[in-house]
Parts: sequence; C-alpha cells; structure tokens
Amino acid sequence: MADRFQGRAVLVAGGTGGLGRAVTLAFLNEGAAVHVTYRSEGEFTSLQSAAGQSAQSSSGLKEAPVIHRVAPLYGHRADVTNEQQVTTLLEKFARIDVLVNTVGAYAGGTPLWQTGLDVYERMMSQNVRSGFVLARAAVPLMLAQKSGLIVNISSRAAVDHAAGASAYAASKAAAVAMMDSLAADVMGKGVRVNTVLPSIIDTAANRAAMPDADFSKWPKPEEIAQVILFLASEEAKLIHGASVPVYGTS
Repeated sequence: MADRFQGRAVLVAGGTGGLGRAVTLAFLNEGAAVHVTYRSEGEFTSLQSAAGQSAQSSSGLKEAPVIHRVAPLYGHRADVTNEQQVTTLLEKFARIDVLVNTVGAYAGGTPLWQTGLDVYERMMSQNVRSGFVLARAAVPLMLAQKSGLIVNISSRAAVDHAAGASAYAASKAAAVAMMDSLAADVMGKGVRVNTVLPSIIDTAANRAAMPDADFSKWPKPEEIAQVILFLASEEAKLIHGASVPVYGTS
C-alpha cells in the first residue's frame, strides 16, 4: 500500500456509487481518512465490507444527516444538493485536503423538444448544483489552511454533444465552466481545482442499460480513480484548471 495520502482528510461526495466507491477504496488504500456522502444505507454497508470494516453508527437530530464513523472511513447520509445539509457536514471538519465530487445523474434518449422541464432541472441539480454547493462550503476551509484540492467529475458529454442528451450535455458543460471559473478564483491561493471527463464508465448499471455494447472499451471505475488520485497528489501540483479526458478506447 502506498502512503501518498497518509494523514489527509478526503471527502468523496457520492462515495458509495459506481465511481465513488472505487475512488473511496483507492484513497483508503493510500492511507487517507475518507469521508463519503451517500443516500443508500445498503450501499454504505457494502462499502464498509469492501473496505474490511464493521459498522458503528450514531444518529443526530431528525432533520440532520445520519453519520456513521469507522476510522478511517466515515459515512455521512446527506443530500449534497441541500445547502444546509452540506454546511452542517463541513462544520464537522477541522480541515479538508481533498474534495472529490462524483455525484451525478444521466437522462437522455429524447430530443430537446420532448425533454421535460423536470428532467432538465434534475440534470442541473445533480450535475451542477451538487458541485456548487460542495465547493461553496469547502473552499473557505481550504483557503484558511492555504491548501486543498478539488476534483469534480463531469463527462465527455460536456464537449461531445450527442443528439438526445440536451439537458445532460448542458449540465455537464456548465459543470466544467463552473470549475474553470473557480480555478481562476483561487489562483495563487494554494488551492487547485480540476475536472475529469469520463466517457461511459464500466459499471453494472451501464452494462445493464447497454447489454450489447463492448464493455472492454469502457474505462473502469478503478482506472478513473487512479487518474483522480494522481490529480490530488503532489505529482500533479502544476495541474490546475484542467479538464482531463478519460475516454477509454471506445
């Protein structure tokens, strides 16, 4: 096990999902204390099992996020599009060295004029608002400690605008623009901000949705996780304001 992140505090939003789980395990494997946000208790329990840990839990107030702690893995049941829940969560942190936002959603298959406004709003909430709310809460901590790293997950769709995905593509492009502007905001202040642009990720959900596809050409979550760890490491200290394509061989 490497120790590039020994003693570092890492927050992986959506850390129990297809990509988030791989990112969480990769940081744990390199010595970080990893906090994850999640919505499904079952997914968090599965993550704990994969990390070789057993569960302990405590509940806060009725409206507060439920928090589980099993060092060095900490689970926070929270909706990261909810500003109050994210603020409450980040108030618990003495410091935060790395923020990785893997929260996102996909909807497509219809032309713009047949896409409901509810779909548009869900894409903007999951793919843009999540990153905005998280960064808005985390950046002041990073500025105070004069260090920090943010990696936001967007998509190839941010730059490759296929038919039938207008709301999704718009939200992913907006997420890239938002992080680019944030990178300019924090230039020279010890905080780095980058974006990763995966193509279709080789997850169980995507395989089920596209059973006839050639899965071997899709980037695997574990491979994308290594790109994220590189961006969060000292080896990538000169990379700031970048959008890194991770398309596989498809």
